[in-house]
Amino acid sequence: MHMFLRRTPFALATTLCVLAAGCGGDGGGTATATGGGTRMLAGTATVSSFGLAQDANFYTIDTGAGLVFKIRRLDNGVSTQSAGDIASMVYNGAEYQDQARGTQVNSGFDYLYKGISAVDVAAQTVGSDVVKVTVRAGNLTHYYIARRGEAKIYMGTYFTSEPDTLNLARFIVRVPIARLPNGPAPSDLRGNTGAIESGDVFGMANGETRSKHYSNMRLKDWQYIGATGTNAGLWIVRDNNEGNSGGPFYRSLLNQGTSTDQEITYIINYGEGQTEALRTNILNTYTMVFNDGSAPGPVDTSWLGTLGLTGWVAPEARGAVSGAAITGRDARFAYTVGFSNAAAQYWTTADAFDGHFTSAGMIPGTYTMKVYKNELAVDTRTVTVGAGATTNAGTVAVTGDPASAAALWRIGDWDGSPAEFINGGKVTTMHPSDVRMASWTPGDYVVGTSAPATGFPAYQWKDVNGALTVRFNLRQSQIVPLTLRVGITDAFAGGRPKAQVNGWVSANPPASTQPKSRTLTVGTYRGNNTMYTFDIPASELVVGQNVLTLTAISGTSGTRFLSPGYSYDALDLIPTP
Repeated sequence: MHMFLRRTPFALATTLCVLAAGCGGDGGGTATATGGGTRMLAGTATVSSFGLAQDANFYTIDTGAGLVFKIRRLDNGVSTQSAGDIASMVYNGAEYQDQARGTQVNSGFDYLYKGISAVDVAAQTVGSDVVKVTVRAGNLTHYYIARRGEAKIYMGTYFTSEPDTLNLARFIVRVPIARLPNGPAPSDLRGNTGAIESGDVFGMANGETRSKHYSNMRLKDWQYIGATGTNAGLWIVRDNNEGNSGGPFYRSLLNQGTSTDQEITYIINYGEGQTEALRTNILNTYTMVFNDGSAPGPVDTSWLGTLGLTGWVAPEARGAVSGAAITGRDARFAYTVGFSNAAAQYWTTADAFDGHFTSAGMIPGTYTMKVYKNELAVDTRTVTVGAGATTNAGTVAVTGDPASAAALWRIGDWDGSPAEFINGGKVTTMHPSDVRMASWTPGDYVVGTSAPATGFPAYQWKDVNGALTVRFNLRQSQIVPLTLRVGITDAFAGGRPKAQVNGWVSANPPASTQPKSRTLTVGTYRGNNTMYTFDIPASELVVGQNVLTLTAISGTSGTRFLSPGYSYDALDLIPTP
C-alpha cells in the first residue's frame, strides 16, 4: 500500500482498515513507507491496528500484533516473484521478506502447472477479526489467513492434481539472512567452497559438508521449524500432516541458510524420496509464527473450519482408532502405529509400558494399519474409521519381528534403521564424503569380536565398499542348511546385495522397489524396508571359520557415492525354516 511518508497512528489504522469492520485503537507511534513494507521509526511502538487494505499491486494485512504483511495481487514480470506471493513481512518494524524474491509455493504460483501461468488472488474480511486471502493457480488453491491480535499467518494448501513443473508442493519462506542468521548448522551454506554433488551439496574448507537436505528430521519428531535473529524468531508450525506422503519417518529438507537468505521450507507434499503416491484432494494447514525467538507452542487451528476452506473436514466428521495393548514388543525400542490409504496418513506413538495407543482426528475410510518397531513394520492389518466413532483395534500381538527368530549370529538390530552401524548416526546430517565420517571400508567383520558401531558400515556402494567380508565360526552341530537374511532400508540405482559363502555363490537377487530419487547422499535412509534371504546348503559350510562376502550389484552404474548402493538394517544367519 502506498502511503505518505508520515502518518498519524489513527490515519494509518484507518487506511489499513478500509475493508474491515471493527478496526480501531491508537497505535502509539508513527510510521514510514520504505522498501515495500511499513517500518516504524526508531524508538516508537508498533502500530496496533487490524485490517485489510489494497492498492493496484498488493493486499496489505495488519494483524494488530506487530505483523503487517503484503500479498502480491498481480504478476510483475519478475521471474523470482509471482502473484500470490508474500511480498513483505514487517514484524515489529523490521522487514523479514527478501525484496528480490517471493515467499511462495514452489518457485511461484505462476509456475506450478505446465502451460498455466494465470493466478487469481482475492481477499476478504470475515466478521470483524479475520482476513482471508485466497490464491488459485491451476489445480491448486492456497489460503493466507490473519486473525486479530495474533502475529501469525495461517495457511492452507489444497490441490486436485500434483504440480507438474517440479513434481512437488512446498511452501518456502525467504528471509534476508541478516534478520534470521541462526538456523540449523548442517544446512548453513555460508562460507562453502563450492558444490560437490548435483549443485545442492556443498563442501567447506575444513572438509565438512553442508546441504539444505541435511536440515531434515523424521516427520514424527518435529512440530515446528524455523530460525532466529536478534529478539525475533520466525517459525512454521505444522498440522497433523495428513495430506503429505511418506509416513511418520519421512525425512526431507526443512531449512537452508545462504549468503542472502534464510529459507524455511514446509513440505506440503514432496516428490523426493517418496515411498508412496502423492496425495491430492486434501487440505494441508500450517501456520507461520513470529515471536521473540522462543520455541513456539501448539497453534489452535480448529477455528479455520468457520471460513469455508476447500477440503476442510470438521472434527465431528472425523473418527479414531484405539488399541488396548501391543504384545510381543522389544522394550529397547519405541513403537509407532501408522495408518495410511490413498487419501490420508496418520500415526501415533504407542505407550512404552503396555503399548496402548489412540489415533484421533482421522478422516473416515479404510486404512492399512502398521505397527513399527522403531521404523520397521512388524505387524500389518486393516482398520475402518467412521465419522464420530472410535474403532477398537483390541490387543495387537506382534508376529512379524525378524528378531524373534533365534540366530547363530546377528549384526545390527532389526528396526528399520542403520543407526547402530559405522556412520549410522551421521548419514542424515552430512555427506558420506564428509571428513567427520569414519572409513567406509573397516576391514573384515569377525563375528564374536567385531561390533556393528566400529566394524560394519551403515551403507554399501558398488564403487566405494563394494565387497564386505564377514568371518564366522561353526561347530559340527551347526552344519545344517542355513539361511542368511540381509535387510536394507533403502537403495539407490537398483543396488542390492549378492552373497557368497565359502565357495557357494548365490543367484543375483532382484532389485527392490525404492524411491527413484537420490536418498543415501541427501540425508535419508528411509525407503521401503526389504529383506533378502539366501539359502545356504549344508554341504557348502565347514566346521571352523566360514567366510561370507556381500557384494553390491546392480544393472546400472555410477561413481563413488552416486554408484548403486543401499542402507543396512540388519543381517543374520538362522537355521533354514
